[in-house]
Amino acid sequence: MAKFTSDIEIARAARKKPIQEIGARLGIAAEDLVPYGHDKAKVSAGFIARQQDKKNGKLILVTAINPTPAGEGKTTTTVGLGDGLNRIGKKAMICIREASLGPNFGMKGGAAGGGMAQVVPMDEMNLHFTGDFHAITSAHNLLSAMIDNHIYWGNELEIDSRRVVWRRVMDMNDRALRDIVVNLGGVANGFPRQTGFDITVASEVMAILCLARDLKDLQARLGAIVVAYRRDKSPVYCRDIKADGAMTVLLKDAMQPNLVQTLENNPAFVHGGPFANIAHGCNSVVATTTALKLADYVVTEAGFGADLGAEKFFDIKCRKAGLKPDAAVIVATVRAMKMNGGVKKDDLGTENIEAVRKGCANLGRHVQNVKKFGVPVVVAINHFVSDTEAEIQAVKDYVATLGTEAVLCKHWAQGSAGIEDLAHKVVELAESGHAQFAPLYPDSMKLLEKIETIATEIYHAGEVVAEKSIRDQLRQWEEQGYGELPICMAKTQYSFSTDPNLRGAPTDHTVQIREVRLSAGAGFVVVITGEIMTMPGLPKTPSSEKIRLNDQGEIEGLF
Repeated sequence: MAKFTSDIEIARAARKKPIQEIGARLGIAAEDLVPYGHDKAKVSAGFIARQQDKKNGKLILVTAINPTPAGEGKTTTTVGLGDGLNRIGKKAMICIREASLGPNFGMKGGAAGGGMAQVVPMDEMNLHFTGDFHAITSAHNLLSAMIDNHIYWGNELEIDSRRVVWRRVMDMNDRALRDIVVNLGGVANGFPRQTGFDITVASEVMAILCLARDLKDLQARLGAIVVAYRRDKSPVYCRDIKADGAMTVLLKDAMQPNLVQTLENNPAFVHGGPFANIAHGCNSVVATTTALKLADYVVTEAGFGADLGAEKFFDIKCRKAGLKPDAAVIVATVRAMKMNGGVKKDDLGTENIEAVRKGCANLGRHVQNVKKFGVPVVVAINHFVSDTEAEIQAVKDYVATLGTEAVLCKHWAQGSAGIEDLAHKVVELAESGHAQFAPLYPDSMKLLEKIETIATEIYHAGEVVAEKSIRDQLRQWEEQGYGELPICMAKTQYSFSTDPNLRGAPTDHTVQIREVRLSAGAGFVVVITGEIMTMPGLPKTPSSEKIRLNDQGEIEGLF
């Protein structure tokens, strides 16, 4: 591997097998694959429907500590663990999300793993891939256009144009579009109103696609989207606008999971991509439930740290899809422990055992939180060459005090050979029968109480503050029949609190609710806190400045 300098160079040198061969390993015949070139394909809806009576495999969640600039490698560990399970003789699959163009051209980089633990084709996965995000964007904006068109042609539904809650989306970071006015230019262009754009991965259509069981369920959920309110505050639905059928047509192919492979030619579904700090942050239910019928072990990930990704995976995805995880892996790095312990990024290469011990509080909080859901936990220490034996041992010793084991993993450099120990431990946990999964709160709990439960139990907040208008809105939704919906917290990924600069394991902080949004089609209530934006902006020096084609026509600078 020494001759390669970047993840994309490693991916470019991969010896990929024809996607039909990867499908055959899972029992998917060539006629049940819809190929997109030679190395990726969609799995037909007919094949998926025929798998429903099969027994489920074991479901393994990979989550992480709060992300830091030091890097954690959650997706890399997800891919590595899938390869590792196959290496030790288990039939395993990987299920991850698709990448959003916005962050790829902003600052986050790709979402296909790294080093020798990647899913390929990495460059296409981080760009247009099979067009799923474009289909979601088009379906979302079709509904936007039909709402304004309905108002223009007489407004039979008596929509209050001041209360249109359906915004527009695009899959790019563009802060200039957060708040805009549309329909300017006179009578011919409609009635002016204030609106804005969100990023596609924050769209309710994205969330719906990732939670829908099939096309029939998809259309029903799309129809249930609340798009606006009348003057009497009664809701207007997508089905009232008569957009649900056409939107389903646009999403027909996007509903089918994408089959690709790892560097070691093991199968992976890459499908869906809701943001974890804005939306529920999990790959599609269709991909996960199908994988569970095709493999003995399914390794999937939840976005960002366990306070966001894992909580939403358990309380939203598993609750809605009837999934029961058998084990969870929490990814951490020595470097991140040092950052949480107060070490600056430039000093991370210097041994500092005391900072490691201090920073472990963040990891410990996540371990304890995941255990609250009744899921057995193991910690994966994603190895960096700068880690010292003493620092690694400090993490292991700390985790042992929690009644949990930390396993050193070297999959980035060694692929599956570097993660065998974790694979064996995951099998041990999954086969132990100790998993007794249960969501954090019952459906019947009041919406505000659900918010307070997440804030106090997971974030360890001292209080939740909400204006009277927000409390009234939550009560009104309960009266309209939405009280049993789960909560989707939109919160910074960098801290347990709503302050991104508050690292470690803070307690007794305040969670300020800024806004609540009803996602009736997806089936959850979005609670926006802190400075979270549903349309991100580009950084001062975006990644896009370095992305280009070289003389051979190959992509450079993409992760």
